[in-house]
Amino acid sequence: MGRASKDKRDIYYRKAKEEGYRARSAYKLLQIHEDYHILDPAQVQYGAVDLCAAPGSWSQVLSSILACPPPGDVPASPAAYVPPPVIAVDLQEMAPIPHVTILQGDITSTTTAQQILDLLAAANRRRGARSADARASIVVCDGAPDVTGLHELDEYLQHQLLLAALLITTCVLRPGGTFVTKMFRGPNTPFLVHKSELFFEEVRVVKPKSSRNASVESFLLCQRFRLPAGYVPRLRLALPPTAGEPGDVLLQVQGGSHHTPDADTYRVAAGRRTAAAEALLVPFLSCGDLSGFDADMCYDHEVDEEHTEGGGGAAPHPAGRRAKGHVLPPVQPPLQAPYLPPPPPAPRTRDETDGSARSTSPKESPTKKTKQ
Repeated sequence: MGRASKDKRDIYYRKAKEEGYRARSAYKLLQIHEDYHILDPAQVQYGAVDLCAAPGSWSQVLSSILACPPPGDVPASPAAYVPPPVIAVDLQEMAPIPHVTILQGDITSTTTAQQILDLLAAANRRRGARSADARASIVVCDGAPDVTGLHELDEYLQHQLLLAALLITTCVLRPGGTFVTKMFRGPNTPFLVHKSELFFEEVRVVKPKSSRNASVESFLLCQRFRLPAGYVPRLRLALPPTAGEPGDVLLQVQGGSHHTPDADTYRVAAGRRTAAAEALLVPFLSCGDLSGFDADMCYDHEVDEEHTEGGGGAAPHPAGRRAKGHVLPPVQPPLQAPYLPPPPPAPRTRDETDGSARSTSPKESPTKKTKQ
């Protein structure tokens, strides 16, 4: 579908380009914050982590909101205020975003989790944070796999990504923090809510107004994080291996102390309680102003009521009135896309050209003189 027709159909797509956001998904996070105030600077004093961040619209929202000092903490000058760090993590390469640290890595990797903690600790030391805890105040994730059209498979893949985001969140989120992640509603939604309630005191399923009604997309909003007694943060879904087995790497995030609870016992006990997950009643709430734009409606471009083609007494434009402005290009095109042409080869230097010519020129063979 052409760019012009898409501009005409989706109001949030057009607004995102007009306001400088890299994707329309920025309004989803803004509308969740509008209702639940999850990004208030007073609550996000130790930084934010954006998982599966590409192309970076949620990181833009985090950076812009956290750039304002919290009430009662007015610095001597605007330049003296150092905002909390924002860490954007994704497997893909991302274009730079002002005041955002970009980390290219895998959220299922222990190395990535440790790098996030190191970046948060270094940033908070530079800004003179009072707490020695290196973990973030909020973790958000707007990642989703490429859909296949098979709803059951798409739901399964999305839930696996959600669980991976939840596992790394238990390593990098400080107590009392907030976790927001995308999810596809389906038969297993109560199970995911039940799993999340093991780590958060309050769990909701919310749907912003900018999310299309025809989509099964929703967001899991988890608040007031606390680790269950006896749980060891790790990036594994299966039971931990025996002591000393290769790959059994634990992150020491609780003030540097070593934890030696019986994680196997805890997981077996938690598994026995999952039978009641199907009986849960999951709260489902809508976010955003009801008088705002509808993501499923078609809106015309803004028009100039006084403009007519030719001026004076000329007939009006055939389309009624001419639209203001023009179709805007994307704010940040992808850096690596399959449809992009390959980069041109690097120009060769003169020495390389001369050497290649000498190596490919045929050697002159001596000729034998013959008698006439």
